Amino acid sequence: MARRTIVTARQERLGAELRKLRERAGVSARDAAAAVGRDQAWLSHMEAGNVAVGAERTRLLAARYEVEDAALVDALAERAAERSRGWWEKYRGRMRSQALDLAELEWHASALRSVQIVNVPGLLQTEDYVRSLFAYVADELDAYDVDTIVAFRLQRREVLERDNPPAFTAIVHEAALRMKVGDRKVAREQLDSLLAASDRPGVTIRAVPFEAERFAGMGHSMLYAADRVAILDTVQADHVHGSAFFYGEDQLAKYSNRWRKAEGSALGPRETRDFIQRIAHEL
Repeated sequence: MARRTIVTARQERLGAELRKLRERAGVSARDAAAAVGRDQAWLSHMEAGNVAVGAERTRLLAARYEVEDAALVDALAERAAERSRGWWEKYRGRMRSQALDLAELEWHASALRSVQIVNVPGLLQTEDYVRSLFAYVADELDAYDVDTIVAFRLQRREVLERDNPPAFTAIVHEAALRMKVGDRKVAREQLDSLLAASDRPGVTIRAVPFEAERFAGMGHSMLYAADRVAILDTVQADHVHGSAFFYGEDQLAKYSNRWRKAEGSALGPRETRDFIQRIAHEL
């Protein structure tokens, strides 16, 4: 049994979903392993993401668990069959694994929904904005140099520039729009870049102004990555020690509700363009 030396969040998720299906079906680990000609130890490692399962065994397991959702089975089998490595792998060892997992999450999403309160969404940040953001904490970055972080952050934007990009909707609070992460020139260029991005097909930007009433989501920044099968949706949220991924049913429901609340406080896309232009003119 060849165990992986590196386990990504996407691989862990596949194993977790197969474990969830098994437990819901009431199938023991021993019986599930026997259904695919393996032992219980292998199944345990597979459900933890430590070993590959393959598309064929994924379908056999789904059949043993009597899964009737064909779209879900297809999605899991496709994920199990993935062998190619994405562009982010060249940063392995040069960036935190959580950052690589985020880039992979974005790349495979069918739609992305971001709520940001004090920062411009990462996928819409300019080079000078990113550089200013991380130069401020350069002494806290350990072995991760600012140039590498900037290059990685900018390459993440390729997900919106490729053929058939995921639809991207960003809700950005006025605090983020007015925050001068760098100097006035950097701030103005960032606002101009947001205006340009809002003209691109599939990109929607909506602002929450300070004057919005009944908005109390100051600590609720997040990225909601939708899969073509809703049960495989994932939420990424930053915290003091890095980044965390959530995909439990209750967690997805909670963050979906938070999205709807932020959406209810946000200006429309056209109003947002006018709003950003006013802020830019004040600089």
